[in-house]
Amino acid sequence: MGCCGWKKLYGIGSSLSTPMLPLSPFRPLSSSLPFSSNSHPSSSSSSISQLEQDQQQSKRSSQLVALEYADLNLSNNLELGHVRIRQHVNPLSSSFATPAQVPDWNQVFADPALPLMVDIGCGSGRFLMWLAKRTPKVRNYLGLEIRQRMVKRAESWVKDMALDNIHFLFANAPISFKQLVESYPGPLQLVSILCPDPHFKKKHHKRRVLQKPLVGAIVDNLTPGGQVFIQSDVVEVALDMKNQFDEVDALSHIDALNPATLCDSEGWLLSNPMGIRTEREIHAEFEGAKIYRRLYEKKQI
Repeated sequence: MGCCGWKKLYGIGSSLSTPMLPLSPFRPLSSSLPFSSNSHPSSSSSSISQLEQDQQQSKRSSQLVALEYADLNLSNNLELGHVRIRQHVNPLSSSFATPAQVPDWNQVFADPALPLMVDIGCGSGRFLMWLAKRTPKVRNYLGLEIRQRMVKRAESWVKDMALDNIHFLFANAPISFKQLVESYPGPLQLVSILCPDPHFKKKHHKRRVLQKPLVGAIVDNLTPGGQVFIQSDVVEVALDMKNQFDEVDALSHIDALNPATLCDSEGWLLSNPMGIRTEREIHAEFEGAKIYRRLYEKKQI
C-alpha cells in the first residue's frame, strides 16, 4: 500500500482515493501512475480526469477541516506550504532510538500539577489545540509526534495562540512515553491514540506504535479513573488496538461502566466523545469510511 492517502491528512499533497473502504482504504491514486509515451489517449484522458476529481475532493475535504478548526484562528504564515513531510517513517530506525529529553514541566506548563492528557501521534496538533483552548486551568495537553517538522509547526501555532497548557515534543512514543509521564508532577488522566500509521504489511506490523510495552506503560501510569481513547478508520488496526487493551484486567470498556453508552453491535462507539474530530477523521468520514472507536477506563483501586 502507498502513503498517498496519508498526505491529505495535513493538507500538503495528494489526497485519498475514493471511495475509501474500511478493509482497504489506501489504494494508490490513479494520479500516481506513470504515463508512457505510447499510452492510449482514452486511458490518459481518464487518468487526468481522475486526477482532477481527486484534487477537487481533496480541496473540499480540506475545507471541512478548516471549517471545523476555524475558531483556532491559526496564522496563515505558519503553514508549511510546499515543504515536504514524510508521511511514513520507520520508528525502529536508529535515528529514532534516542529518548526525548524530559522537559522542565514548570517551563512548558503554567501549572504542571494539573491532570495530563497525552496524544500519541498528534500529527498537526490542531486536535489538542482545540481541546487546550477550551479547558484552560483544567488540564494540560502533551502531543507526541515522530515527525519533527510537524512538531515545529505546532510549537509555532501554540506560541502564536499564547496557550500555556499545551506542549509538543518530537518523540518516538514507544521509547519516550514511559519516562515522560513518570516525570510529570500531576496525574495522567487521558491517553489517546487516534488513527495511527497502519503499517499494512505483515512484516511491518512491528512498526505499529501500539505494542505491549507501550500498553503496559500507559496502564501503569494512568491514574485510577483515567481513560484511554483509541480510534482508526482501518478496521485491522482498530482490532489490533482493541485486542491489546481488552487483555488488560485493570481496564474496562466504557459501555461496561455505563450501559447507556451508545455502541454498535460489536461494541464500537457510535460517536466521538471528545467533542471535535481529528483531521484524519474528517477526511475519512467525508469519503464514507467508518471510524472504529473505543474508550477504556482504569478501574478504581
